[in-house]
Amino acid sequence: MQLPPSLVHSLQSVKGFDETAFINIHQSGEQVTSIRFNPLKEVDDQNRNSEIVNRQSKIPWTSLGYYLHQRPSFTLDPLFHAGTYYVQEASSMFLEQAVKQTTDISQPLLVLDLCAAPGGKSTLLQSIISKESLLVSNEVIQSRVNILKENLIKWGSSNVIVTNNDPKDFTKLSGLFDVVVIDAPCSGSGLFRRDPEAINEWSEANVQLCSQRQQRIIADAWNCLKEEGVLIYSTCSYSTEEDEEILDWTVQRLKVEGIRLKVEEERGIDEVQTVTGAYGYRFWPYKVKGEGFFIAAFRKKDATAKLRMKIKKEAVPSKQDAQVAAKWLQSTDDVSFILQGQNIAAVPAVWHHTIQYLMQELKVRYAGTELGTIAKNDLLPEHALALSTIINQNILSVELNEEQALTYLRKNELQLDVSHKGWALATYKGMNLGWMKLLGNRINNYYPKEWRILKAATTP
Repeated sequence: MQLPPSLVHSLQSVKGFDETAFINIHQSGEQVTSIRFNPLKEVDDQNRNSEIVNRQSKIPWTSLGYYLHQRPSFTLDPLFHAGTYYVQEASSMFLEQAVKQTTDISQPLLVLDLCAAPGGKSTLLQSIISKESLLVSNEVIQSRVNILKENLIKWGSSNVIVTNNDPKDFTKLSGLFDVVVIDAPCSGSGLFRRDPEAINEWSEANVQLCSQRQQRIIADAWNCLKEEGVLIYSTCSYSTEEDEEILDWTVQRLKVEGIRLKVEEERGIDEVQTVTGAYGYRFWPYKVKGEGFFIAAFRKKDATAKLRMKIKKEAVPSKQDAQVAAKWLQSTDDVSFILQGQNIAAVPAVWHHTIQYLMQELKVRYAGTELGTIAKNDLLPEHALALSTIINQNILSVELNEEQALTYLRKNELQLDVSHKGWALATYKGMNLGWMKLLGNRINNYYPKEWRILKAATTP
């Protein structure tokens, strides 16, 4: 791996940089594999993929993340498709510390993940905020929204909405959010080990371009953060133009208070303090078991006008349709129903008004848990309902073995000896994979076509 000489030269004065160690770790070919479990979908170790059970060690800065001895075929693990875990780079899981150390997560929070695809940080946020909180997971690039939506559906929570907006669209939502997370688009030098192709796209000009974009994103999002709210900024770049200089720009242009995080010295994370007094935290791959990463937190000190949410017209189903949908849920005590096009969705009742307002003001691509459409006084269920944690536990299910589960996930024809008829959940080791329609002499596979496994089975 040939690192850009201009990058290596630019890092000479950066705290913690060791040129020999930096070059050696990139030439070593070493790969780090890490996953984060879903606390809403717990699986016993005896039911997990053996390569995941034999995990190497816990990631020290997160409650649910683990390193693996080796990288298994996640694509061929049905429990991956059931949303029981997420494959995420270890350093980026430090977001958990940044949130927990700056915010009272026991309280109901409105959180914005502004640059969210493919969903690693959003699923992490959903795992640590309270069930009374709401996450707005936004992705500006339309082609990346579907993978974000897919990963959040697999995670199974209903306290989320997915939006497809430019950061400037959030300016009008004055003082609405308690926490704004900006994992900013960057030059990507921290990911060279994982993605060597990124080396070909790196240049000093691109670093400058990214720095300007990062400033614009922060400026555009600033007004939607409430007074005393927390802004968390991160990149996967080593360049000071995208890290320390962005922190100084934020301090100089905006009314903020830098937040110092507690980091145990033995973890190998470098704390830096900029010329304006802001604190940042840099991860070098030869000091920590993870990729290059940088993160910082600020508290907003601007007095921000509180938004008055006026809803022009609510999109809600009829009472009769809501009653039909309610039968498919474990409980309706804490949910209310809204319409997304023809689909009925269940959302947290306490956030009903806010979600309706956001659907009016933003390009909302998904909200809560989509349940399905009503036809002939019955529900045609959506895949999201099958993977949700609010589904009625009494719905008929058919347990599949591994071979059958992979056949189902490839959306191939299943041959099962089942006498029942009607809708049924396909399950694997007790975890829902999706819907089947039992028709007596055949089974219709309703796994989403765009999600199906295309990878062939591995051979010895």
